[in-house]
Amino acid sequence: MAGTKIVSLLLVCMVVVAPMVTDAAITCGTVVSLISPCVNYLRGTVPLSQACCSGVKALNAQASTTQDRQTTCGCLKAAAGGVNANRAAGLPSQCGVNIPYKISPNTDCSKIT
Repeated sequence: MAGTKIVSLLLVCMVVVAPMVTDAAITCGTVVSLISPCVNYLRGTVPLSQACCSGVKALNAQASTTQDRQTTCGCLKAAAGGVNANRAAGLPSQCGVNIPYKISPNTDCSKIT
């Protein structure tokens, strides 16, 4: 039941963020799909999994342009509610990925290049 609520929240976030991005090749649907194996880790209920890190790495590889990175940031920012903020912020480095911003509700995605 809680997993359904998280998926519903992510879908709502996709609807809210999607109209703001039109030129990006990556979509919030892609972001949600790739990070879905991370949801329980981000809620603090399970250890970090290889499936989660594989999704994080794939997402990083797909976000190759400034617009893609800004879109990904916006999607992650919108979906960050209900998760452990420290785990969300540390997820990229835990998976061996370097991103130029912090995953946080306070991140200004428009400044990401």
